[in-house]
Amino acid sequence: MLFNSLVFILGFLPITLTGFYVLGSVLNRRWALVWLLVASLVFYAWWNPAYIYLIIGSILFNHIVALGLHRLNSSRRMPLLTLGVAGNLGLLGYYKYAHFATHVFHSATGMGVEIDKIILPLGISFFTFTQIVYLVDAYRSTVPAYRLRDYALFVSYFPHLIAGPIVHHWQLLPQFKESKAQFRWEYLAVGLTAFAWGLVEKTLIADNAAPVADRVFGSASLGYHPSFFQAWAGVIAYSVQIFFDFSGYSNMALGLSKMFGIKLPINFNSPYKSTSIIDFWRRWHITLSEFLRVYLYFPLGGNRKGKARRYVNLFTTMLLGGLWHGAGWTFIFWGGLHGAYLTVNHAWRDWIKASGRIKEASGLTQLLGGALTFVAVLAAWVFFRADTFATAGRMLTGMAGIRRHNMAAAMPVHITLYELLIVCASLALAWLTPNMQQWMADGNPALETEDVVPVRRWRPEPIYALVVGVLLFISIKTFFASEPSPFLYFNF
Repeated sequence: MLFNSLVFILGFLPITLTGFYVLGSVLNRRWALVWLLVASLVFYAWWNPAYIYLIIGSILFNHIVALGLHRLNSSRRMPLLTLGVAGNLGLLGYYKYAHFATHVFHSATGMGVEIDKIILPLGISFFTFTQIVYLVDAYRSTVPAYRLRDYALFVSYFPHLIAGPIVHHWQLLPQFKESKAQFRWEYLAVGLTAFAWGLVEKTLIADNAAPVADRVFGSASLGYHPSFFQAWAGVIAYSVQIFFDFSGYSNMALGLSKMFGIKLPINFNSPYKSTSIIDFWRRWHITLSEFLRVYLYFPLGGNRKGKARRYVNLFTTMLLGGLWHGAGWTFIFWGGLHGAYLTVNHAWRDWIKASGRIKEASGLTQLLGGALTFVAVLAAWVFFRADTFATAGRMLTGMAGIRRHNMAAAMPVHITLYELLIVCASLALAWLTPNMQQWMADGNPALETEDVVPVRRWRPEPIYALVVGVLLFISIKTFFASEPSPFLYFNF
């Protein structure tokens, strides 16, 4: 079920909200939370009912392992943790990487391996990583033994289930325990505003940039070579699409959760305003970056074993981060490219620090750093979006303005002035305007917004209600013109 679909907005959401608060008022919070758990499982099963057994089985397996980690003595806990993590990674590996692994095996050995078509279950990467974190914390004795009902809601809670954020037990479970399930207009006002903000980002910006990117990259995959203008227009259009698609989902998730009086962590913080690649990864998919840092980079040694080992660890972490995004060599290369970027960035900072030239960056320095960072991110997006290295090569040669006489026919793609204006205006929004958590900081839509300096003083007032109503109307009106498109991170 898509957040941007009519069945969700006009059906599932109002029914779930009403049931939650009615049960909380008439009975008690426990029944309200049970209702929310059932609704979350229905939400997941809506896409493919057969996979409801998958997520329920995963929840039961991890809950049993976690209980064992709480009860066993120290000598037997590590083997159980290993079993639990291996079980999660095995499930993820089968559904997400089995075809890729057989392809690599065939390429390396020439031996054919037949495997039935596997449909990737929605959200499997997210609920798998969420549960691995829980098991590790249970092993470290930093999480209490929760009831199955509470644990199941923590994993399946529908605002974060499909595409994140990746949440920790201490971020959600205490909120469920403290929730009174009593309706408050503040929750609805803040949540609906954040949801509308994200819906506009998805339906009016990301989905309007997508056709340009699809046409350019699609033609490149067929062997056509883009012109300089076409290549840059296609890559920038994709950068706008994925930015507002992911930002839209993240804001909608925050808003949906806030309607229930529950706050999720911020997962997206204006990454195109970054002045370095290090800064970029502190802003893009924040919870995934934190997971990779704590549960992969640190165990590899982090920066504790010298600079050379630190750079190797960085590169390895980003390679695996690329593989997390997709089972393909282009995703792995994208991760490796960002690993190389981070290595250079950290090496440069180390050199600056060692030379004693540390000083506050000037406005010009920040501007140049931001421009260089954005160009580097654009170059990496080529590999992220391209289906093959050949497609990426055609796009990059086009961006470099390289044309040879023996190249194939020119790309038969026409980009209208309207499309170009949409892409450029959208990019300006990403660069120059405050994000949702800055604008709505006083409403505390997320866990960390208490520390965000508000740039506007949002209030639940009639003028804002009118704006939200108009935005929702315009967004919903677009649904009648075409089918709602899935979010890009549903594929990961």
